[in-house]
Amino acid sequence: MGDPRFGRLVTAMVTPFDDNLDVDLNRTEELSDRLVKGGTDSIIVCGTTGESPTVSAPDKLRVIEAVVHVVGGRIPVVANVGSNCTHDTIDFAREADKLGVDGFMCVVPYYNKPPQEGLYRHFKAVAESTEKPIILYNIPSRCVVNMKAETTLRLANECRNIVAVKEASGDIEQVKCLVEGAPDGFGVYSGDDSFTYDLMKAGGTGVVSTTSNVAPAKMKALVEACAEREWQRASELNEQLMPLMKGLFATTNPILVKAALALCGFKVGGVRLPLVDATDEQVRSLEETLTEVGVL
Repeated sequence: MGDPRFGRLVTAMVTPFDDNLDVDLNRTEELSDRLVKGGTDSIIVCGTTGESPTVSAPDKLRVIEAVVHVVGGRIPVVANVGSNCTHDTIDFAREADKLGVDGFMCVVPYYNKPPQEGLYRHFKAVAESTEKPIILYNIPSRCVVNMKAETTLRLANECRNIVAVKEASGDIEQVKCLVEGAPDGFGVYSGDDSFTYDLMKAGGTGVVSTTSNVAPAKMKALVEACAEREWQRASELNEQLMPLMKGLFATTNPILVKAALALCGFKVGGVRLPLVDATDEQVRSLEETLTEVGVL
């Protein structure tokens, strides 16, 4: 399967907050180091799991800077810069670039529902504004629009610095089309932990994972088994992890990821409105799941 630029296990990191729900940069650095030591191949900062909709641009830049500093080149750091405004995306990417990130992630523009040609022009404009590698992010459940395989492949073949897609459509036929039509070196990552095994069996690269905030070693074992085509072992690991991969999404992400980290003894604070913290019942259920899969 080759050696992908950003590895096979890419962690979408949560953004730690203090008791006042302000960004906690000390905890951010500690979490970044914990993820590196836990075996993640790359870190994505200020994505959806990092509560990007409710973290201001200046605070995002502070978080990105802290992560780049503590990681110190040990693994790539990817900044989420995507929005539903092309101009703003380009401007923010330029600011993040100054901090020494290794790449950008750009989500399909949400709410304004662009047609496929609009998606193509949006991402092409972003790609032409930077030399840094870009990971596209297709997640129809949040953005309403599905970026079709032909649009992704058009970008992958025309823009040399569009190097991967985080594919969260859940459509295995779309994944197969991407894998078969992608240029050499283009990465196809699962955007859903529970879809990782199926995607990699279809020839995909790996996963941009939420679960790896909590269980990095277990997620690493899964993607490595898939990469080595040890499908029986991978199937067993996938089955063992499935309760957690699904359980963390019993309510809106990242509510339960932050609760899980607290249960593991690594508190990262609560979530900002309009999200709300996990209920007592959700925490109890999550604790049972963490125990079942061997994290606690």
